[in-house]
Amino acid sequence: MPDSPELVNRKATLRTPLLVARAARPRAERSAAAAAVTAALLGRLAGAGTVAASVPAPEEPGAGLLPGALRAAVPRVLLPVVPAAGRQLSWAVHDGELVAGRFGLLEPTGPRLPPAELAAADVVVVPALAVARDGTRLGRGGGYYDRALAHARPGAVLVAVVFDEELVDGLPAGAHDRPVTAVVTPGGGWVTLPRQAGRPCGRTSP
Repeated sequence: MPDSPELVNRKATLRTPLLVARAARPRAERSAAAAAVTAALLGRLAGAGTVAASVPAPEEPGAGLLPGALRAAVPRVLLPVVPAAGRQLSWAVHDGELVAGRFGLLEPTGPRLPPAELAAADVVVVPALAVARDGTRLGRGGGYYDRALAHARPGAVLVAVVFDEELVDGLPAGAHDRPVTAVVTPGGGWVTLPRQAGRPCGRTSP
């Protein structure tokens, strides 16, 4: 069931200042944040066979570092491919080469795998603009990851990566929003979030 117009407007109102703040963040601060969140993630991925992640845009935490570091540490890394039409992400194994795809987003060049391939991931690193302490995630509004996470297996760890001030006390949530299991911030590292009764969620550690 889609979000109500009121909920759509509430989420949109929250996104604007978050996007402005990210765009204004100094390059040196972004680089330090990328190193911190990458180290925190790698420290918790021992034993993971397949990790799904995204390629952070320049203003996002982990930009310029995260996909390559994951590929060096994990046997198999899946990265998303935005389709030419529709809003169901497909996937491809990260082979070290990235090219510009739809919306200018970087994506791998290998064979395209179906949306259901996400079920192979032990850990899914989920992009977000903000995360609440109950696991509610605020995305950019396109709905790509809302649809993608429906394919994650019940035991998968869903971990969002945000800047410190983007971990907040509460966020509006719709019926289709799937909470994340954990959040990683540059200053706080990996934080396991409490599972909410009645809301589907992954397990709490890799």
